[in-house]
Amino acid sequence: MADGELISFLNSFDTLTDEEREAIAQNLVVKSYKKGEVLLREGELCDECFFLLKGCLRQYYLTDNDEKTTAFYTEGQAAVSVASYATQTPSKHFVACVEDTTVIVGNLGQEEKMYAKFPKLLTITRSMIEEDYGKTQEDFAAFITSSPEKRYLDLLSNRPELLQRVPQHQIASYLGITPESLSRIRKRVAQKTKPAVG
Repeated sequence: MADGELISFLNSFDTLTDEEREAIAQNLVVKSYKKGEVLLREGELCDECFFLLKGCLRQYYLTDNDEKTTAFYTEGQAAVSVASYATQTPSKHFVACVEDTTVIVGNLGQEEKMYAKFPKLLTITRSMIEEDYGKTQEDFAAFITSSPEKRYLDLLSNRPELLQRVPQHQIASYLGITPESLSRIRKRVAQKTKPAVG
């Protein structure tokens, strides 16, 4: 199963030859984790980065025993505690599996070897990081300037699958509201979009 997901992912890059895809696939580390497993804890050094082939990861902070969700990562996204990974300082957050998840696992030493062996991979990775960083900046700016209802509508429009895949209390935490507020917003939005009778 994981092999099929890895091959599908590598096939999406038309700059790679079949031989390069096969060689890269043999050199990558692919791991599967169960729903609920914690991949990174607050205070730990982040020495691995994860690229999702299948599943969903959640990033959250623990404040006064209350989980504050700050990100969800799904297929085709990279999950890493950037500050901890780059500077090898303790992580300030947790990363856990919302679903059974399959990821490509990388580390700094392995990355350098892979880039030396497959130079095209560096170009691909760089363009993915730039695209992801730009989108993250835009999303964050939109998030902090939006009302809770607008945040929910943006989520509904841009990542509707999360509403089916993630528990409602985690969605509420991500939107910065209580589960009760989320329930009220969902009812309001459903009523507004209900087709008129007659």
